[in-house]
Amino acid sequence: MALVNTTTHILRMPNVKSRTGLSRSTIYAMIKDNRFPKYISLGARSVGWLESEIEAWIESRINASRNQP
Repeated sequence: MALVNTTTHILRMPNVKSRTGLSRSTIYAMIKDNRFPKYISLGARSVGWLESEIEAWIESRINASRNQP
């Protein structure tokens, strides 16, 4: 049986901005409109995003842009 990597990585805002090319305000506006993955609370004043959800969102944007007529 093959081993599966089930490590979950959490990305903080600078990494999310770098990977998506979006600004902080755009990210939060898109979250409000349910167009971007919601953050998870890491503490009283700390949030992060699941890397897998960010990667899936990026993939969906690629697919949407390539499937336009």
